[in-house]
Amino acid sequence: MPTESSCSVSDAAELQELPPSAKLVAKTLEYEGKLTQSQLSESTLLPVRTIRSALRMLEENDIITARISTMDARQQVYSLKIKQD
Repeated sequence: MPTESSCSVSDAAELQELPPSAKLVAKTLEYEGKLTQSQLSESTLLPVRTIRSALRMLEENDIITARISTMDARQQVYSLKIKQD
């Protein structure tokens, strides 16, 4: 179930042009909240290289944000951007 702070990506116009792997990553972030690359890989069963590519596309389309992890500064935590109307 989506968290309160997430935005719905099911009908986002930007997302329709992206490959299925990017859509899966976005949906996973919508339902599970903030995740690292390795957590996304475990959750989606996609290879880490595919996750990196999907995250890059999602960042370029301004759909997600990346922040340094407070638990491990070597990792980034990804989350959906909240669109303000």
